[in-house]
Amino acid sequence: MAGMSVGGLVSGMDTASIIDGLISVEANSQTLLKQRLSATQSQGTAYRAINTRFDAVRSAAEALTKDAAWQSAKALSSSTSVTASSVGGATAGSVTFTVDQVAKAHSAVSSTTWTATGTQTADDIDFGATTLDVVVGGKTTNVSLDRNGDGKATLSEAAAAINAAGLGVTATPLKVTDTGYRMSLTSTTTGAASAFSATGFTTATQGRNAEITVGDAGSSYSMSSPTNTFSGLIAGTTITVTKPETGVTVNVTPDPDAVAAKVESLVTAVNGLLDSISAYTDADSGTASLKGDSTLRQLATQTLDVLAFAVGSDGSASKVGLQLTKDGHYTFDKTKFTAQLAADPTVARRMFDSATANGGADDDLATTADNGTTPTGIAAKLLAMAKSATDTTIGSLTVLAKGTDTRAKELKDSIAAWDLRLEMRRATLTRQFTAMETALSTMQNQSNWLASAMSSMSGTKKQ
Repeated sequence: MAGMSVGGLVSGMDTASIIDGLISVEANSQTLLKQRLSATQSQGTAYRAINTRFDAVRSAAEALTKDAAWQSAKALSSSTSVTASSVGGATAGSVTFTVDQVAKAHSAVSSTTWTATGTQTADDIDFGATTLDVVVGGKTTNVSLDRNGDGKATLSEAAAAINAAGLGVTATPLKVTDTGYRMSLTSTTTGAASAFSATGFTTATQGRNAEITVGDAGSSYSMSSPTNTFSGLIAGTTITVTKPETGVTVNVTPDPDAVAAKVESLVTAVNGLLDSISAYTDADSGTASLKGDSTLRQLATQTLDVLAFAVGSDGSASKVGLQLTKDGHYTFDKTKFTAQLAADPTVARRMFDSATANGGADDDLATTADNGTTPTGIAAKLLAMAKSATDTTIGSLTVLAKGTDTRAKELKDSIAAWDLRLEMRRATLTRQFTAMETALSTMQNQSNWLASAMSSMSGTKKQ
């Protein structure tokens, strides 16, 4: 029957194993394709891993080309009850003030105390009304408290309705005695503007602003904030108060450690990149998937050249604490960097983020291609190189990674085609061996018939 194999029952051969062996031999080409696919996919993974490392370099280098990095400041408070933080570009200076009061949220408590009986809780006790008038900012809102439509509202139901009304007021049932409950209302914001009123509720805490007095008597002035945060005392610095305090001083000074930390981040990112390239291209490694990749080797060389050739009118990279190690890494001397930053911050910054203008006969035309700048600073060079490598369209690493994707797709298509080819080959071999077994079976049957016939004839003659 078509499609059926007799499995060597007549010939005595293991035809299934023979077919498997023949298919295995013919599948060698597909096996090689699968190996190439695995290698190609590993290469794509490696390119993307290195691309991630380059992106870390881009981010760290870009930070050092921003004004904020070189204008880092730190704020110190003389009191533990006052905190201060500065952003890049904050004005250096000092301010002394008194915290007169801190901001509070307005709160109110119900005039009624509800008494629970038996096992009643706030879920069972009737609020006594199905609506409540709440006045916020001079606007009255009538809140429907009956959420389930049964004609009454429990304490819990009333609280949930108030909370869902979007009034900026939080309601909470409070158990004030073993059997007594009251309802608390609290504004979700602080400050004088957080004040509200509600029918049947009395004020527990009046909403108020935080207030400070700056300077000495006779020349002092007051500042107010609806929160406990003040941002106008020193430009770029935020001050937060937590309790009344007298004679608090906040000093804002340049923060060289913050700038040095950004340089350290760049060095860490670069060394991570160099280690990654080395690991993936190591000719002596049995697992390196990008052995001998010229593009990566070139990128590693360019990365090292940024320091090796960072010599200009301002001096070498060592002037700001950067050098190359014997094993091809960046090293950073923070003490030397901060000393240079203190001595001449302009030069220190220029060695990282400087660029020279591209000249040309038509340099006055803003749309001309030769206009622009060429990076000369260490961070600026690394930034330009990282952008060139990681650009999502034409970046060298992006192109390489996409190339592996294309090859992988082609290999997958070829492997799939081989699957079909081998399946058809197996069907052909199965039919051929089945036909052979069938023919042998027919011949054997004929032989047995002849033997039987001859035996019968021989027996007849003897009689």
